[in-house]
Amino acid sequence: MNSLEFEGRVTIQEIVEHFGYEHLVGDKDSLKRWVVVPDVNRPGLELTGFFEHTEPRRVLIIGAKEESYLATLDEKTQKERFENILDGFTPALILTMNRECPKTLREVAEKRNFPVLRSPQPTFRVMTDLITFLDEKLAPQDTLHGVLMNVYGKGVLIVGESGMGKSEIALELIRRGHLLVADDRVDVARVHNHIIGKAPELLGGMLEIRGIGIIDVAKMFGGSSLLEKTDIHLVIHLEKFIKGKEYKRVGNEEELFYPILDLNIPEVVLPVKEGRNMGVLIEAVVTNFRLKEKGFNSSKEFEQKVYEHIEKQNKLKQLGGE
Repeated sequence: MNSLEFEGRVTIQEIVEHFGYEHLVGDKDSLKRWVVVPDVNRPGLELTGFFEHTEPRRVLIIGAKEESYLATLDEKTQKERFENILDGFTPALILTMNRECPKTLREVAEKRNFPVLRSPQPTFRVMTDLITFLDEKLAPQDTLHGVLMNVYGKGVLIVGESGMGKSEIALELIRRGHLLVADDRVDVARVHNHIIGKAPELLGGMLEIRGIGIIDVAKMFGGSSLLEKTDIHLVIHLEKFIKGKEYKRVGNEEELFYPILDLNIPEVVLPVKEGRNMGVLIEAVVTNFRLKEKGFNSSKEFEQKVYEHIEKQNKLKQLGGE
């Protein structure tokens, strides 16, 4: 696994293009400012003159409360407050519900070539959408070697040493109606407590099979056989079968986890051996995983049956002894 990397920044230009915000103040260069913090700020306290514990790198949002408070201030005070909050670290300011840009705000912003944007959406919607967008864009990222599939609605990352047949297994799963997300290289990002995986742009929709070469999955199996991205719910680790090594038999052994970006993903180790239908086995693993999520645990049920059988035999022995 590569070392942890960060996307690092999003430009105001990207935000404007994504949401279609109206650009009220500032030239094209003003849109080159960076956003590096996946959060926003409603500057209520800052407008009162209180600046302690303020995070200056967040996008500012002006809504109804801020607008009402500004109306209580004279122009000189308004200008002083805007001069304090529209600094070189603050990325941009957004007015919600198509509010008019205050005269003092426009003067300070024009002087500093500071981007002031406007949205027709209510404040809560602007905040929610923008934070979600920034969360994804600024999420910690990494690149893993493996195959990512969506099997029965679950994102399954198949990993293992080169030559274990991961791509061939992916081909079999695609033929069985499951969806390919990425082959060979998987770009992953952590958004909150979810790991999202997708294919690098160059490799999207392609599958490499030894002896055949590169396969265009969409052309061979149709566009419905591909998925752009998926949460990773389960990791299946393929390893060469080693005679004499203990593998899970009952299923009540210690649970395994595969760390991705400091988040532990459930892991299952599958030994690869001639004659094993790996596509069917992976379907079985995923089905069992889904059943466990719903509270059905075959291993525990088997344990309970064994316990009840032993109890029954013990009672029969006691009765026979009497």
